[in-house]
Amino acid sequence: MTQTPDITTRQPGSQASVAALLFSAYRAMESRIFGALSQAGYGDVTPAQGRVFRVIRPDGSRLTELAQAARVTKQTAGFLVDQLVRAGYVVRVPDPADARARLIKIAPKGSAVIPIGAAVVAGVEAEWTALLGKERMQMLREALQVLWEATDTPSALRRHQEAPIDEVVVA
Repeated sequence: MTQTPDITTRQPGSQASVAALLFSAYRAMESRIFGALSQAGYGDVTPAQGRVFRVIRPDGSRLTELAQAARVTKQTAGFLVDQLVRAGYVVRVPDPADARARLIKIAPKGSAVIPIGAAVVAGVEAEWTALLGKERMQMLREALQVLWEATDTPSALRRHQEAPIDEVVVA
């Protein structure tokens, strides 16, 4: 019986893919953030909830907007928002622009976790800057910004959804 290779580990002498390298750095950051939140008494929030929480606009967001921004289904976003509401991190309020719609807004408990996460991000980025040097860190940030604009902005997402995979080009 043949075993499927573990794609998360590199073989000696091989290089990890760029995606694996990005994912590894992301997971390291995420782990540090959620560790700090847990230490501060906010251990009931999960990374999945965090992915929805982080895209809530300051003035509130509709569920469909959250789902789109977090790149999850509306059902998944609704499930995660329900959990966040029950835990007290967000609230649902009427949308002043449309009485039929509801906005998801960050509650006081949710506002309390934001500076904790921001401090961790700043600390990790400072560590990475010390490791890479200011110039290389700035180059990394600029390169990742280009990739983000090509892959994760609304226009990029529309372009990738409309074009067959072999026709997707980065302009």
